Amino acid sequence: MKKFDKERVLLAVAGPVIALVAAVALTSVVLLASGKSPFEPYRLMFQQATYSDVQVLIVNQAGMYYLAALAVAIGFRMNLFNIGVDGQYRLAAMVTAVVGAQVALPAALQLPLLIIVAMLTGAFWSGIAGILKTTRGVSEVVATIMLNSIATSVIGYLTLTENFGVPVGNNQTTGVMHKSGWFPGIKLGSSGEIYGFVLLAVVAGVLYWLVLNRTRFGFDLRATGASETAAAASGVDAKRMVLTAMLISGAVAGLAGMPILLGDSHTYSLSFPTGLGFTGITIALLGRNNPVGIAFAAFLIAFLDKASPALDYAQPVAYDKEIAVIMQGLIVIAVVVSYEAVRVWGLRRQQRRVGEELAAAAATSATVNDSVKEVAAR
Repeated sequence: MKKFDKERVLLAVAGPVIALVAAVALTSVVLLASGKSPFEPYRLMFQQATYSDVQVLIVNQAGMYYLAALAVAIGFRMNLFNIGVDGQYRLAAMVTAVVGAQVALPAALQLPLLIIVAMLTGAFWSGIAGILKTTRGVSEVVATIMLNSIATSVIGYLTLTENFGVPVGNNQTTGVMHKSGWFPGIKLGSSGEIYGFVLLAVVAGVLYWLVLNRTRFGFDLRATGASETAAAASGVDAKRMVLTAMLISGAVAGLAGMPILLGDSHTYSLSFPTGLGFTGITIALLGRNNPVGIAFAAFLIAFLDKASPALDYAQPVAYDKEIAVIMQGLIVIAVVVSYEAVRVWGLRRQQRRVGEELAAAAATSATVNDSVKEVAAR
C-alpha cells in the first residue's frame, strides 16, 4: 500500500513538473532565436520576487487567481468545462459594486450581504448554462462563451450614466461603495496591504477539499463526472448534479473579483481586471484540480504576471515582458501533452504490474499442484 501511494504521488507531480520544464526550455529557445540571453529574464524576475512590495502584489493576485481556478476545477471534477468564469465574476463584481454603493448597512451586515450578492449573481449567470444543458442538451462550452459576451453587454448597459454609472473623468464607474463594505486587509507598512479576502480564498480551498473528499455530495459529484451512466445506476440524478455543479462553480466564480473590489478599488469601472476566468483555466489544469496544486499554480502565474514588468526596464538589454505571456501559453500546451503522457505511462505500469502478479500467481498455483500430485503419488 505504501508503495502504491508513492507511485500515485509521483504520477500526480510528474505532469506539472514536466510541463514547467518544457515551458522553460521552449521559452529559452524563443529567447535564443531572438538573439537574447535565455537565462537573464529568469534571474531578473526572481530578483523582483525578493522585494516585499512585489511579494504583496503576488499574494493579492494569487488570491484572485485561486478563487477563479477553484470555480473552474469544480466544473472539471464534474466533467464540465465552465469557460464562462470570466463573465460570471465580472458581472458579479459589477452588481456587488452597485449594491455596495446604493445600500448602507453596518459592516457586520454589509459585508455578508455583498458576498452573498456576488455568489448569487455568479450562480445565476452560470445557472443559465446549466439549465440549457440539462433541459436542451446545449454544450456548456458554447453556452458559457456566449454568456461571456452577453455579460459584457449587460455590464456596459448597467454602467451607463442614466442607469447606475457614475462618470469619473474619462472612466465610467458605479460609484464608490460605502466604507462599511470595505473588507479590511493586512497592512505591511510601505510594502502595501494584503487583501483580507485572500484569507477567505484559503477557507474556500479547504471547503472545496472537504466537500469533494469527505461528503456524499462530493462523491456523487465525482462519480457523475467519471460516468453518468454508472452514477445513475447507483441512484444519482445526473442532471441535478450537472445543474448543481454549475451553480456552485458560478457562485465561487462570483467571489473571484471580491479581493480587489472590496479590498482596493471599491468600485467597478472600465479599468477593472479582465481575463481572470481564462487564467483560472490554466491554473486549474496545472494544479490538477487539487486545492494545494491550484495554490502553487496560482502563485506561479501571479509571479509571472507581477515580476515580468521589470523586464521592460532591464539594463543594458531590455526584454519584452510578454515573455511571461509566452511562458503561460506554453505551460497550457505542455500541461495537456505531459498529463496525457503521464497517464499513458501510469496505465502501462499498472498493466505490467497486473501481468507480473498474474504470472506469480500462476507459478504459485503450479507449485501447489505439483506438491499435491507428489503427496497423492505417495
